[in-house]
Formats: sequence, C-alpha cells, structure tokens
Amino acid sequence: MLLSKYLHEITETVGELTETGLILSSGLTADFRTKKIGLIKGVLSFCDGSKLFFREYVDLRYRIRKETYSFHYQDRDDGLIFRYDNADHKPSPGFADHKHVGDQVVRAEIPDLREVLEEIIKEHLT
Repeated sequence: MLLSKYLHEITETVGELTETGLILSSGLTADFRTKKIGLIKGVLSFCDGSKLFFREYVDLRYRIRKETYSFHYQDRDDGLIFRYDNADHKPSPGFADHKHVGDQVVRAEIPDLREVLEEIIKEHLT
C-alpha cells in the first residue's frame, strides 16, 4: 500500500465523523520519507471539548507496520483519558505495545485510528 492511500483512508475516516458533528475540527500532516514510509500526525477536537493527538511512523512496504505510534486522548482540561503507544518505559512493563489508563500501563494490541475513534465514541461521547 502506498502512504498516500493510507493517508487518504485516514482522511476519509475523519471526514465521516466530522459530518456527524462528533469531530469539530481536525488537522493532519504527513511527512513522506518514501512512497511507502512516513510519519502521519493529527489532532482531532471533539464535540465535548476532548482531543485526540496521534502520530504514526509507518512502513507499508510489505504490510502495515507501525514503527512508532501514539494515540493520546485527553479531556477538555488536558487530563489524560487514555494513551496507546509503544514508547520505552523504565522499568519496562515487559511488553512494547501498551495502553495508559490512569496510573496503569496495560498490554494492548496496536490499534488503528478507526478503532481508537470507535472506542472514544462508544465509551466517552455517547
């Protein structure tokens, strides 16, 4: 898959939710390193004042591989609600891919943006 197609899919997903009124504003940027490798960043502002900050450094040469990623969801007062990422921690929790919820760090599968948005809508906006 080309990075431009991957970015187009993200843009379509965000556009669909913008039409529903759940997303009030969005900003997306992409830094193409090659046709199949690059960094995608975004900020989505939701109808309740919460925000999602995300970034994915992806390698799409053979499959969708997220080298680094973060999906940071916070409330209107900038308080963390949850964050998925694969950043190193000291001490190590024993797994790379994880989710921060409150003071806890738990093992988690690598999500895609659509899954994160579904979680936000289901658990926080409705």
